[in-house]
Amino acid sequence: MSELPAPESPCVACCRLNTAKYCVGCYRHIIEIVNWNKQSAAENAAILQKVAERKQQAKQQPEHAGETTAITQAEWQAAKMASRLK
Repeated sequence: MSELPAPESPCVACCRLNTAKYCVGCYRHIIEIVNWNKQSAAENAAILQKVAERKQQAKQQPEHAGETTAITQAEWQAAKMASRLK
């Protein structure tokens, strides 16, 4: 049985995290972003399903609901460390 083709990243080069650490550009959690290139095609396909759900939920909320911040190097490093501990 052959491996699924790798899905393309949903990144839209708008890396801003809400308070729950989800990117408001691609709707992935910072851990999902950090691990994207390390996961299997099936795992990334499952993330894309979650992304679609999050995107629909975001459309039902006011345009600028909540504060966002750019991903910092410290947040990126913390997410990488957390993913290694799993």
